[in-house]
Amino acid sequence: MAFERITINVGKMGGVPCIRGLRTPVAMVVDMVAAGMTPGEILADFPDLEREDIAEALRYATALRERQLP
Repeated sequence: MAFERITINVGKMGGVPCIRGLRTPVAMVVDMVAAGMTPGEILADFPDLEREDIAEALRYATALRERQLP
């Protein structure tokens, strides 16, 4: 599965997966959703993000989890 909105650059944020080359880690977006924030709240707090960024961050986290489970 390809993730067009997820970037990994060792020279930015230490290689942590981020959204579209921004300094917004995927894990932070996933944590905000897990904490109960709505997409609207996340977008209000992080105006550089787009609704599809949130959806792709969740798909990316799911794909990683599925690879780690037996």
